[in-house]
Amino acid sequence: MSVMNVRRLIPTTAVAGAVALGIVSLSACAGTSDAADKGSSGKLDVVASFYPMQYLAEQIGGGHVAVDTLTKPGVEPHDLELKPKQIGELGEADVILYLKGIQPAVDDAIAQAGVKNTVDAATLTTLEAHGNEVGHEHEGEEHGAEEAGHEGHDHGSEAGTDPHIWLDPVKYAEVAKGVGAALEKADPAHAADYEKNTDALVKKLGALNTEFETGLKNTATKTFITTHSAFGYLAERYGLEQEGITGIDPESEPSPARIKELQDIAEKDKVSTVFFETLASDKTAKTLAGDTGLTTDVLDPLEGITDKSKGDDYIEVMQSNLAALKKALGAK
Repeated sequence: MSVMNVRRLIPTTAVAGAVALGIVSLSACAGTSDAADKGSSGKLDVVASFYPMQYLAEQIGGGHVAVDTLTKPGVEPHDLELKPKQIGELGEADVILYLKGIQPAVDDAIAQAGVKNTVDAATLTTLEAHGNEVGHEHEGEEHGAEEAGHEGHDHGSEAGTDPHIWLDPVKYAEVAKGVGAALEKADPAHAADYEKNTDALVKKLGALNTEFETGLKNTATKTFITTHSAFGYLAERYGLEQEGITGIDPESEPSPARIKELQDIAEKDKVSTVFFETLASDKTAKTLAGDTGLTTDVLDPLEGITDKSKGDDYIEVMQSNLAALKKALGAK
């Protein structure tokens, strides 16, 4: 299903703002007949909290599902707020896909909706704690604690854990398997198709992982600087070192001490590029780049797809991210 088609499926009441992944949750009528489990379209009604969950639902569900997303294209998922009517409508879904810790408003709404048999995507793989940096340890750092405390951000389903698991193709594949199993449970009549589609997606994610492993194996430097510290899992997977300017919140301003620290890191590790993202301002990245003589480029955390995205879906945007990293890190 194309992104445009998904937009047509979004109810006007489903106002946006999510960064969430995968809960699978069945409606209260899930124990009745297969026909009763489905909406008027005859398809399984799936609600995804934000794009990474939407993509899984579309790829695995195929023609058997009708997918709505709570986060409109172009909206920063962390900022999503839901109205009482939207919360009530959540209870009508056959399946809900979300990632606890990304969108506090969504987490609360799901709890209020009282939907049975919920599965949090964060439970489908292993979460880890990442600070502003992965790979560097600097004395006197204050920004690690600052990251975990940004207002409005519950950074992971457990205190201090990083929820950005979808940016690691290997972990995303683990989540895909869990989502596939949940769809099979929700709609047993089409279990074979869900299993087939899950296997196909896992294979694509495996190929993407190989592209990253090969492309980033030999680079002039391993360090990259980004405004949004969303790439801890990716950095760890491929032996890179992420340096976040401000942490989880791409809009917050870095302290003078952090700017000086990043200038020193850039010089020491021969960093060439400061990355920013499509859904946030590039002001901070350009300020740091101007002060250090570096260039800027986009590294997309894939919290949503817009007309500005460098690709039409998860795979294409991740491949664009790989190309940007290879250029910035001096891949050989």
